[in-house]
Amino acid sequence: MTDGIICPRCTCETVGTLATSPVPGVWDVLQCHRCLYTWRTTEPARRTSRTAYPEQFRMSAEDIDNAIEVPSIPPLRTPDERGA
Repeated sequence: MTDGIICPRCTCETVGTLATSPVPGVWDVLQCHRCLYTWRTTEPARRTSRTAYPEQFRMSAEDIDNAIEVPSIPPLRTPDERGA
């Protein structure tokens, strides 16, 4: 976990490091454990800071809990069903 960093999208305090730059200290790729938002630490404030993150894309824990389930991918159609 990354101490002191909150998710810019949902304010979750559980943020982990997915990747680190090959050159030490240059950048990290972080991911929120609640909403799965992912960002690189070198991105502009509108992607890395809650106060600058666009209002229309912000989420709350309630938004996430009440999100519509993503539909599953239907089975592939057979050549006959495709008209081939």
